[in-house]
Amino acid sequence: MASWTLSECGLRPLPPTIIRTRRCLRSTPNLPLRLTPFPRITASFDPFKMGVSPKTNSRLNVTAPLRLAPFSDEGAGEGDAGEPFNKGLPLPRDDDKFDPSAPPPFSIGDLRAAIPKHCWVKDPWRSMTYVVRDVVVVFGLAAAAAYFNNWFLWPLYWVAQGTMFWAFFVLGHDCGHGSFSNNPKLNSVVGHLLHSSILVPYHGWRISHRTHHQNHGHVEKDESWHPLPEKIYRELDPMTLKMRFMAPFPMFAYPIYLWSRSPGKSGSHFDPNSDLFNPNERKDVMTSTLCWAAMVALLGGLTVVLGPVPMMKLYLVPYLIFVVWLDLVTYLHHHGHDEKLPWYRGKEWSYLRGGLTTVDHDYGWINNIHHDIGTHVIHHLFPQIPHYHLIEATEAAKPVLGKYYREPKKSGPLPFHLIGNLLRSLSRDHFVSNTGDVVYYQTDPNLFSSSSAKKTE
Repeated sequence: MASWTLSECGLRPLPPTIIRTRRCLRSTPNLPLRLTPFPRITASFDPFKMGVSPKTNSRLNVTAPLRLAPFSDEGAGEGDAGEPFNKGLPLPRDDDKFDPSAPPPFSIGDLRAAIPKHCWVKDPWRSMTYVVRDVVVVFGLAAAAAYFNNWFLWPLYWVAQGTMFWAFFVLGHDCGHGSFSNNPKLNSVVGHLLHSSILVPYHGWRISHRTHHQNHGHVEKDESWHPLPEKIYRELDPMTLKMRFMAPFPMFAYPIYLWSRSPGKSGSHFDPNSDLFNPNERKDVMTSTLCWAAMVALLGGLTVVLGPVPMMKLYLVPYLIFVVWLDLVTYLHHHGHDEKLPWYRGKEWSYLRGGLTTVDHDYGWINNIHHDIGTHVIHHLFPQIPHYHLIEATEAAKPVLGKYYREPKKSGPLPFHLIGNLLRSLSRDHFVSNTGDVVYYQTDPNLFSSSSAKKTE
């Protein structure tokens, strides 16, 4: 029986020697070719791929080249010369590495279909139980600290209460996404009460955070902890560089961000006329700014009644701990992984690809306290899922995500391991290229030495 081979032209007799036809081959004289033998294998036609009638049972013994020895060609494109091929596709190599910037082989619909239906259900009663729980803990901690008034206990109180302020923020964050309930008025009332109590303008933050989710992973359009193009980075003054990249200063950036946003952007979360907001959102922003001002007035009155030192111990220090939590968690959601993650521009960006650059983290005992906000990839892609379903939704989506999901490192009771992630990222993730649709963070090795030089000029 004669041997046959498949080519782009169809089924044809096999010549004594096969030279692989290269697409888009440049004219390169005297190109050396090395051919390797190929074994005989049995292959089957797929009638749905080859255009053969499904009624025809076409099964032939064919001889197909499994591997062509690589040859050099400097002008060859990627995946052409030098790449082993199997039926026109590159064979996997042992040293192949996963490319996180490659378009995923699944769609947002595939992920949505993998998540159980009940994970999308919002239960306002269940959501309210978390609010009641956190409010009871916050007032209980404050009452206990004021009662004992012991300098040994105050640091413990500050850390615990600051963490609970952060838990308040996360519940208000759910209200902003509409994952707290299907009732917009309930979401707004609860969100204002929780966020105003920790000096966050609810609607101003909600709108800018919506922009963050809609543009996650986009160099210019993202709103939260996005990278700086090199041009903007080089124009920053030494103090701004230090505040952004030298620990612990970046962990106190949130109040500054609320007032003036990130470098290279203008506007304020308190100003209804800011370019952050559309004209039809200005009334909401004014409402939130007034609520924020009312909280400031309340704190001022309590300071007059109780004195500045008690208010500093009861509120100010926990507030600063809350700010550290917020900046730490939100920064690490988009930085600090062992491998550098891509950022996008132009046609390379999509909602799915941008969301897949976010990172989950394990916070040990803190996971339940801050309402599993570390389960962040699925939250970024589907922010309408309530926080109490995020873990289950993530587990259901993992088989679809494959290597695009980065399993977080298991934490001990407290997430001290994340401090190393933070410091490593601050030391290397400084700016991205001014051009290119897929970019990665680059490192300025002279960051602080150049800052000192600028200061002495």
